[in-house]
Amino acid sequence: MNTLKIKAFCFTMRKITRNAHYAFMNRQNFKRDNTEVRQHDEVSASLYLHGNEIAWMDANGIFINHCGWATSTTKERLNNLCGITIHQHDFQWFVDGKRWDGSTLRIGN
Repeated sequence: MNTLKIKAFCFTMRKITRNAHYAFMNRQNFKRDNTEVRQHDEVSASLYLHGNEIAWMDANGIFINHCGWATSTTKERLNNLCGITIHQHDFQWFVDGKRWDGSTLRIGN
């Protein structure tokens, strides 16, 4: 995905997603509607959607999983964490252009 598309996505991201991303990356508690971020300690936090842990970070890195819910809302909440891009083509999800089945994936550095 080119830079223009990534920037356009950031500007069209829902406020709840922006707030959840901020809280997650800064390890702060956050809850609004169907989305929640829980800080566990100084280095770990989890991002939940409808009670499902779809992203978490700890001393080993940041991990994502769609928990069997390949929905547009799940994709939106995960999209752009650590700069990743998730898109869908013919019902198949891709993370940064690589096919992804939704199972646990380490992202970022």
